Amino acid sequence: MTDFNEIKETLVNLDEQRLIELVNEALAKNIPPGDILNKGLIAGMDIVGEKMENEDMFIPEVLMAAQAMGKGVEILKPLLGDEDTSARGSVVIGTVKGDLHDIGKNLVAMMMESAGMDVHNLGVDIAPEEFVRMIKEKNAGILCLSALLTTTMPMMKQTIDAVVESGLRDQVKIMVGGAPVTQVFADEIGADGFAADAGSASKLAKTLAA
Repeated sequence: MTDFNEIKETLVNLDEQRLIELVNEALAKNIPPGDILNKGLIAGMDIVGEKMENEDMFIPEVLMAAQAMGKGVEILKPLLGDEDTSARGSVVIGTVKGDLHDIGKNLVAMMMESAGMDVHNLGVDIAPEEFVRMIKEKNAGILCLSALLTTTMPMMKQTIDAVVESGLRDQVKIMVGGAPVTQVFADEIGADGFAADAGSASKLAKTLAA
């Protein structure tokens, strides 16, 4: 158990070199790679997400933590079985049509990947029909829509309407976020959830995927 706690603490403390050593040490002790991933690395990133939510960690530190975790996952990947890598959910994420902002959206995608989700980041300026196509193609259970401009917020509603028209609404949970977006707006357009930052978005996605 101590191994997992030390891995979590080292990840939260952003010590990439020590994290790599700990992952290799755990493997040398024959600790299952899936346990190292789930109880160590993913659990550590859950703490990072909470700290970000509480403003105890900021974007540069979160990016460093995600990068350190990525190095740990690289070591584990060849050793993980299918049952270990079965993602907690398939997510399609993108910035809506007419909006070119992607820093916040990319951070959300990174946090969701760190939580063990299978994330398909479509980029920016994505039309409603492209979101619909990707939900079908990736059999997604979660759709995340981002907008940073008040002028592009109506495109979130159009995208949700397109998902409804496609007959896919029952299979997918829809999350919205971005600086001007609020819980009230999310409720008005028929979204399933709203997140104010990447940490709470990752937590919400895990809840919706459960």
